[in-house]
Amino acid sequence: MHDFTDFIAECDRAPRLNELASFFSATAAGRSGMPWRRPDVDRRLLRRDPLVTKFIHLHEKRQGPFDQHYLSSIPYRFEEEVRLGTAILHYAEDRIEPLKLYSLGTAEATMARTISELADGGVISLSCSPNVENERSFMAYGTPPYATFFCGPFHHLTPALMSGRKDLRAFSDGFDIIMEDTTFQMYSPNRTNQIAFVMQHLKADGILLLVEKFRHDDVDEYRRREQQKDFGFKARYFSNEQIQAKEDEVLTRMNDNEVTLGELAEVLANAFAESYITWNSGNFYTVAASNSARNLKRLISKMGRPALPREYVYQALPHELFAKQMPVAR
Repeated sequence: MHDFTDFIAECDRAPRLNELASFFSATAAGRSGMPWRRPDVDRRLLRRDPLVTKFIHLHEKRQGPFDQHYLSSIPYRFEEEVRLGTAILHYAEDRIEPLKLYSLGTAEATMARTISELADGGVISLSCSPNVENERSFMAYGTPPYATFFCGPFHHLTPALMSGRKDLRAFSDGFDIIMEDTTFQMYSPNRTNQIAFVMQHLKADGILLLVEKFRHDDVDEYRRREQQKDFGFKARYFSNEQIQAKEDEVLTRMNDNEVTLGELAEVLANAFAESYITWNSGNFYTVAASNSARNLKRLISKMGRPALPREYVYQALPHELFAKQMPVAR
C-alpha cells in the first residue's frame, strides 16, 4: 500500500491552495475574469446527433462564472466538452450497472452534472473543487439526483474518506472513468504521485482522461501556440488587459508545473497498458489511458472527429501514445 502522507502535505503547500487561491475564488464568484460575452458553440464542428443538441442546451443553462471563464480561455474547449460528454453518454448505454464518473477539479462541474442529468441514472458522477463558490454554482439549480459535489481538493478524497462518508460511499468501489481537467498543473509537476493517488479510485478496467497544458521542447513553438490562443481565440471574449493580467497572475506560475507529453507518457507507461491522445488544441491535449484496450478503444470510437478548426491541431488524432504487447497465453 502506497503511503501518500508526504504527497498530501506537498499538495497542501501547492500554488492552487495558496498563492493562486484568491484568483480561483474571485473567478469562481464572478468578481473577476469574466468574459465580455458568454462562450458559444460552433455547431458546424459537431456531428448531427439529437443528444448533442440536448447537451449544449443543458450545459449552457448550468454554467457558472468559472466555466464561462474557462470555456472562453481555451480554444474550442466548449465543443470538446460536448464531444466528450456525449461520447461518455453513448459509452454508458446498455450497461447493467450505472457508469461511475469522477470529474476531478472541474470547477462547478458543469460537464459532469450535464452528463448525469441527461443519463437519468445511467451515469452517477462525483466532482470536486476546493472553492465553496464552485459548490454554490453547482447547487444553484438544486441538488441533482445523480451528481455529487465534494467541496475540497482532490488529494483530500482518500479511500478512507470515501468509504466513511455516506454521501461518497457509493463511489468507494471505484470509477469507470476519471477525468482530470487542468488540475495537476496547478499543484506541481509530480505526475507520478498525482496519477498514483488518483488511480486508487480507478477500477481495474477503468479509463483515465487527463486534460492538460503541456510544455514543449521548442520554447518558441510553445509561445507561438500561446499567441494563437490569446489573439486568435481569447480576444473574442477578453480584453488585452484581461489577457495580460491572467498571464501575470496565473499562467507564469502554472507553467512551472507543466510537463512534456513525453514525460507524461513515461509515467503512464508504468501504470497502464495503452494510451492515446484524443484531443489537441495548441498546447492543450487530452490523453486517455487504460489497462483495458477494449474499453479504451470503445470510448474513443464514440467520440467522432475532433470539433475544432485544423489550424489549432498539431497532432494526428487519435494518436497512439503507447501500447504494450501483452504476453501470449500458453
